[in-house]
This record gives sequence, structure tokens and C-alpha cells, in this order.
Amino acid sequence: MKKLFLAFIVLIVVVAAIVVVRALMFTAERPQSVPSLDVKVNTDSSAPHLATALSIPTVSNQDAAKTDTAAFRRLHAFLAETYPTMHTNLQHEVVGGYSLLFRWQGGDTTLKPALLMAHQDVVPVVPGTEQEWTHPPFGGKIDSGYIWGRGALDDKAGVIGICEAVEALTKTGFQPKRTIYLSFGHDEEISGVSGAVNIAALLKQRGVQCEYVLDEGGIVAHGIVPNVSAPVALIGISEKGYLSVELRVISAGGHSSMPPPNTAVGILSHAIAALEDHQMPAHVDGVTETFLDRMGRETSFGYKLVFANMWLFAPLVERLMAANPTSNASIRTTTAPTMLAGSPKENVLPIMATAVVNFRISPSDNVAAVLEHVKNAINDPRVKIRALGSPSEPSPISDVQSTSYKLLERTITQVFGGDHVVMPYLVVGATDARYFTGLSANVYRFLPNIMTSEDLQRVHGTNERISVTNFQQAVKFYYQIIRVTNEL
Repeated sequence: MKKLFLAFIVLIVVVAAIVVVRALMFTAERPQSVPSLDVKVNTDSSAPHLATALSIPTVSNQDAAKTDTAAFRRLHAFLAETYPTMHTNLQHEVVGGYSLLFRWQGGDTTLKPALLMAHQDVVPVVPGTEQEWTHPPFGGKIDSGYIWGRGALDDKAGVIGICEAVEALTKTGFQPKRTIYLSFGHDEEISGVSGAVNIAALLKQRGVQCEYVLDEGGIVAHGIVPNVSAPVALIGISEKGYLSVELRVISAGGHSSMPPPNTAVGILSHAIAALEDHQMPAHVDGVTETFLDRMGRETSFGYKLVFANMWLFAPLVERLMAANPTSNASIRTTTAPTMLAGSPKENVLPIMATAVVNFRISPSDNVAAVLEHVKNAINDPRVKIRALGSPSEPSPISDVQSTSYKLLERTITQVFGGDHVVMPYLVVGATDARYFTGLSANVYRFLPNIMTSEDLQRVHGTNERISVTNFQQAVKFYYQIIRVTNEL
């Protein structure tokens, strides 16, 4: 017994030593130092240009027939008037009705082109909340060092930032070595089925294969990444899939004074509860594993003991992440009941009750696996299940060791400062980039917007704004990423 106890003590000491040594060796990885940035951009005019663009209400309506298409035409006219050199030097065409595709011919046609993306459309302002805005949502106001308006963060800062950079570069006579495409979709906020889908199909038809694709998705996060004090630039290297499932129950109906043991609403409620009680399994792997590795290297020694030894602490990390909605979304396919419909009157038993459940699919799962999970979790033949719309699979995971990623990483630290940490992460929402994964193995999602936790609430919310200084940095970022693409 004494020998067994001694062996146990020795084992504990050995494991502890391994844990400590691995933590000590778990050091931060930073890109090589880069020279100071020399960017010739007229930053004085860039903010007013964005403000004007924000005053044009290019709102995507869920019912596309109700979209004010004239607003998109006004934005196109504004871009042509404001960036004449860009429009003269780049070929451009309208795709899918109101999306814009520009082609900047490169000097070496043997090189794969690069593709920069952003979207013109914005979400509506919730009716009745207009008075809660400090400045009108479509006023295009510059005040107190900020540019205010719907789309300031999502995503007209991307559209105008790219155009400002290209206009400045074309005026200097800059010639890209590889062809550069600019893609500005018009319906990203309603899934991009007319804009990005058609642009991707058109480029595929023309045989275009890209060196890299850069869309929105990641941000420059201040005080958002847990246990990391430094600002963190998040680059999305994959995004979750998308699936909405309708649950439908049919019953006889009748008067509510004589209900059966289970009404259509009751049966449907049990089905929804079953899905919430039986979540799809968590996976601390792939993109999330890479993110935790990079994040852990920037934390204090106590946290390094954990993240440097995931072979031992992975179950603990998984439980802790699952307890928080934000981190939970990065480790599993999420289940979100979003819509319900039943009887049109309170004393009438419904003949039909329906619900819609939205799933954001982890790269570890797929659409077929989610549908099988729904069927098994509900396990009730009275509930009819069908997929809605056009489900999308999780996107492939792009390589963080590629030359394109390293170039992007270097440019971020060059523009925002060497104290910024760059981390790859999983985009839990949806972007137009998912339609372009067939055109390149290097599809990245990063928008050079600085955001705090408070700023995240402004995206699709009230008082959306971007600081003038940050937008000027965004212009410099796009200017530099175009310029250094010649190094690829």
C-alpha cells in the first residue's frame, strides 16, 4: 500500500512538472517587426465621404420587393462622382441588379488575382427607436470625433475605405502586379443570394482563381478577448454554416373549452424543449483550438498552465466555454428557436402550429448531421421536419501559415501597432465570403474597425458610429494591403 501511495505521489509530481514546463515554454508568437508606414492618403476628405455614403439609405428589406432600389443607384452615382480615377482605371460592372464588381488589371497575368470585399446594404432601423439615436441614423453626421449612421460599422466603412485607398493609389500611378477585384454586394444582410452568389458564379464562369479573398468578419477588439490585455485583431479563417428548420404539427382543431390531452401547440412545445435540452456536442478543435492556443500564449502564467496543457484540461475548458453564450457558440452547433405560430384566436385550438429553429453549424458538423440530430432529439412522428431556404455548410478552414495570412497579419500590426495581437478565429455569423471559398483556399474575414464590447452593441443596434481616427486607419489598411500584395 505504501509503494502504491509513493507511486501515486511520484506520478503527481511528474504530471505537475510537465504542466509547468509546458507553460513556461508556451510563449507568444508575434510577426517580425515591420518598417514604419508611409501612406499618402487624403484623410481629411475620407470622413466626409463616408458620412455622405451613410446618408444614403441602402436598406436591405427582408422582402426584397420592398427594397428602395433607387437608394442603391444614388450610392453608385456617388461612388462614380467621388472616385473618378478609380472608375477610369478599373473595369466595372453591375451584377445581380445592384452589386458592383471592379477589376484592376495586374501587370503579370500569370499571377492569381486578389479579391477585396465589402457590402453596400445595411439593416433597417427598428421602427420607433429613431429618437434614441444621438444623430439621425441616415443623417451622415460627423460630431465629437465620430461618423454617425447606419452602416458606419457594418459595412459601408469597408466599401468607402477600399474606394478611398484605390482612388489614392490610382492617382499615384500605382500598378498592381496581380489583378485585383473589388466586390461590393448589395444584399449581404439578407443572405447575398442576388449579389455575392452571382458575383462568385460569374468569376467562376470566367475561370478566376484567387490568391486570397478578404471580406468583413473579424475586428480589432479592445477589451473583448478574455484574459488578454492587449488589443486583439481577429481574423476569421472559417465561418459556421447556416440552417433553419421548420417544425410543423397538424391537429383537428376545435374549441378551447374541450381540448385534447395534447394540442398542436403542446406537441410543438415538447419538440422545441427537446432540442434545447439535447444540444449538439461541443468540439474544442479546429479553428477554436487554434484560437485558444494563440490566446493562451498572451495570458498570465496561471492561464498558461491550462491552455498549454489542453491534453489535461480540455474537459474543464469545454465546460467553462459552454457556460457562456459567446464562447459556447465557438465550440458547437447552436440551437435557437426563433419563430412560433399557432391559433389566430385565444379560444380556438390550432389546426396547425409551426416553429422555426435556426442552427449555426460548427465546422465539425454538417447540414445532414444537424437534420439527423433534430429528428432523433424530437423523436415524435407527429412533428414534421423540413429545412427552409438554402442551407449552407460550414466554410473550409483557411491556412494560418499561408503567405497571404502572414501578409495580412503583418499589415495589421503595421497599421495599428506592434502591440496588437493577431489571432485567427471562427466567425459565428454569416458573411458573403462563404460563397467565394471555391475561388480560393485563402479566404479571410477581417474589417479594420476598432470595437469595444459597447461598440458591438451598436452593430445592427442604436447609435452606430465609427471614430474618424479609426476610419482613417481603415483607409490606410486597405491602401497598404493592396500595395504589399505586390510582394506575393
